[in-house]
Amino acid sequence: MKINIVQINTKTGNVAENLQKVFDELEKPQSKEALLTVFPANTLCGSPLLSSVVYTDLQKQAQLALQECVQRSEHRAFIIGLPLHVQDRGLCNALVFVQNKAIRGIITKKYLDLDEQKYFVRGEGVQILQYQNQRIAIGFYEDLKELTKSQHLEQPDMVICCGCNVFNYNKPYRTRYRMHKIVELLNTSLVYANRVGGEGSYLYAGGSMALNAAGSVLCQLPYFEEGSYTTDLQLLESHDDEKPQVVELVYKALVMGIREYFHKNGLKKALIGLSGGIDSAIVAVLAADALGSENVRGVLLPSQYSSDHSVKDAVDLANNLGIQHDIVPIRDMFDQMKRTLEPIFNGMPEDVTEENMQARIRGSLLMAISNKTGAILLNTSNKSEAAVGYGTLYGDSCGALSVIGDLYKTEVYELAEYINRDEERIPRNTIEKAPSAELRPDQKDSDSLPDYNELDAILSMLIEDEMCFEEICEEGFEPATVERILKMVKNNEHKRLQTAPVLKISPMTFRLDRKMPIA
Repeated sequence: MKINIVQINTKTGNVAENLQKVFDELEKPQSKEALLTVFPANTLCGSPLLSSVVYTDLQKQAQLALQECVQRSEHRAFIIGLPLHVQDRGLCNALVFVQNKAIRGIITKKYLDLDEQKYFVRGEGVQILQYQNQRIAIGFYEDLKELTKSQHLEQPDMVICCGCNVFNYNKPYRTRYRMHKIVELLNTSLVYANRVGGEGSYLYAGGSMALNAAGSVLCQLPYFEEGSYTTDLQLLESHDDEKPQVVELVYKALVMGIREYFHKNGLKKALIGLSGGIDSAIVAVLAADALGSENVRGVLLPSQYSSDHSVKDAVDLANNLGIQHDIVPIRDMFDQMKRTLEPIFNGMPEDVTEENMQARIRGSLLMAISNKTGAILLNTSNKSEAAVGYGTLYGDSCGALSVIGDLYKTEVYELAEYINRDEERIPRNTIEKAPSAELRPDQKDSDSLPDYNELDAILSMLIEDEMCFEEICEEGFEPATVERILKMVKNNEHKRLQTAPVLKISPMTFRLDRKMPIA
């Protein structure tokens, strides 16, 4: 049986636009030649819907769109996903099998995540439908475990899985492994259609695929790109099983995340504060690759503590990328602010207050440029800094989108090496010099933090692995260091609640997955 797999990028809540994309796909020759076209879950309304799914207007739009799909299905068959009111059950996350101007089957999601449980009722899970003399098991990705555990389901001739899976760089190939496992256990062919694109913080990787009963990969759609592919599940010949490096997937995910954020919000130009450091350099590269160099502007804001080589590194970066750059010194403003506050500070010695003043001056200037030019400020903080509070509220926490807020500092360096794999886009000195905020003379991050290799290891155990103090210490770390880091993480939750949305690439993203009380 020829099946057309569609890897589609939809827009949350825009039913009309999503429906048109569905019709465009159905009109393509490969779809017309196929006996069945498979779309990802939630195609008509997009995802994540969150609270918008309860709006009556959106539900009505989805129902009308489904009716149009039915009317356009003469001599056709396809599977489409949407929120649907099911009689005697309620609002379900559903897949609808449409064929020849009729609904042949409705499959409702059984295993709901925490957000879905707020809006949807629990469905029936995987269903087996007869089509073209084939017993086809159809279900959501999360419900597939029923196929290997439930005894009431008859042996299918084919499995079709519709997904809407958020990218997770810790386990980028988990889905692929599960697909292979199902084929192995059931000795049957499988089709997996996954969504691609971004919606705010959420990034969808695609990577749709088809396997024959022997477990051979018949087709593999690219990661982070729209596309479709028609395959015959009876084929024996296998294709290359695409498995890029994790760092390549991270790079593609973040580029797509920026591009999607700007495109879906009707935005065009980005603004970045360039310090000469690794974080702002990474964000500048990602923005230039996502939006085009002509749409990215970098602003250098040196103080009396900024080193000459940092300014040069930032200028070299801008020239390498071909982005516009400006230099706006802040020394005079900083000195004036100190003079203005002198009567209140009353001779008290300088401390972190003056460091934060510099960050807030920079934040104010960048936001002013953003307002005046219409360019959207991108935040450049990484996950390590966010975890321990090394970011000034209303200063370097400014920005509409946190691009690398889910990457630890050590991972930022890995990404820099990947970016420079063919040519030096990020100046070598930016990568090799000791990290520093340059807010006081000869300041280095190591003055107040452990080495980033040690810090990130502790943070990962705490955040991703959810290990306690004792468990982390058992891994060989100094108890006093672990205690200090854990205290810093706890005490800075209030900062993380006030920062920009983060492009999610880990299983434990701040504000989205790891939610902690602040008191």
